[in-house]
Amino acid sequence: MNTKKIRNYRLHAHHLDRKVPMTGMLTAAGVCGLQNTPPGAWETSLFNRLDGCTLQALNAALYDKKTLLQAWSYRGVPVVFPTEQSDIFLTPLIAQEGEQPWIYTPGITGALDYLGMSFDDLLLRIKEAIQYLDGHTIKSKEKLDQTLADIIYDDLPKDKQALWCAPSMYGNPDKQTVGGAAVSFLLRPCSFSSLIVFGERQGVSPTFTSYKNWVGYMPVGIPDADKELMRKFLHCYGPSTVDCFMNWLGCSVRQAHRLWNTVADEIVPIQVEGKTGYMLSTDMDALLSAESDEETLILLGAHDPYLDMRDRTVILENKSFHKTVWRFVANPGVVLKGGRIIGIWKSKTLKDKLDIVVNLWEYTQPSEQRRLQNLAEEYAAFRMLNLRKCTIDAD
Repeated sequence: MNTKKIRNYRLHAHHLDRKVPMTGMLTAAGVCGLQNTPPGAWETSLFNRLDGCTLQALNAALYDKKTLLQAWSYRGVPVVFPTEQSDIFLTPLIAQEGEQPWIYTPGITGALDYLGMSFDDLLLRIKEAIQYLDGHTIKSKEKLDQTLADIIYDDLPKDKQALWCAPSMYGNPDKQTVGGAAVSFLLRPCSFSSLIVFGERQGVSPTFTSYKNWVGYMPVGIPDADKELMRKFLHCYGPSTVDCFMNWLGCSVRQAHRLWNTVADEIVPIQVEGKTGYMLSTDMDALLSAESDEETLILLGAHDPYLDMRDRTVILENKSFHKTVWRFVANPGVVLKGGRIIGIWKSKTLKDKLDIVVNLWEYTQPSEQRRLQNLAEEYAAFRMLNLRKCTIDAD
């Protein structure tokens, strides 16, 4: 199986080969969820998938109609997904006995050792304290951590209270206590249990409340939610492996293998450049018939789901560019051509104006550069800004 065919298949699976109508918003968002770091990343992702997409329509779906929901999900990052699919994007992430560490929580060991408390004891206390959000909305993550830490403090044994209030060994000790840091780690497990979600953003600050307080009811259970999450991953990133799935989800080896095995009778092996990957059998025809001579250009946003594939050489063969695209922080957007990454782009907002700089790593025709200029103008209009300039640096 050649990588071009895989790219064509994945572009189609991610709705990036052609935009779908706005009526397909929930379908596009539900393919594999939309990461929202940095804030607004999910909006750019849907802009590249929906015809006639507007910020007003996206905000209405997330904040007014609440057909979309934002919560901490895979890898412990904020993810936007259809509210009706909450049981798929949250519940399967709960670690079962022997599957520790939980997603995002390995770093809590230092706080637990200092406090002399167990993970399970502390998680239970936080789950009790977080019921406060059933009637409250809290602005800012820092305030959320400390509010819940203060609630927990009152029920701690006296010998633990001073330790709980000591300066944090993580981050800024002047702004965070050990208790606040412990809460921060365990908010993700609370999210997986549908106890906390993001509310409406206020300026640069996120807000937080309970799932029940925000939506009005608890999630509807979905039969075989574990299987559905696996099917989503394999549909988007197949052919793939259990190790790739583990890295995408951010879970332990045991949890990854348990979830993977839920679809063991639904997958088939396929050879890709001498290595074995697995596809859903129901997707094999789509993979084998994935042909396209189009070299469509896309200004894809940072942390777009398409970039979450773990076999990165499929879309960027030159590994020397990988650290430029996939960074620890401040990832750039990328320029796609036929599903391949051929460069990066960055934007800067100045009041009501937008500057975009595109760096290309291979030769492009003048007509293609004009197309990139047009795409920059379309993106600026989506952001309700005026494109001041789009600079294209081509090798």
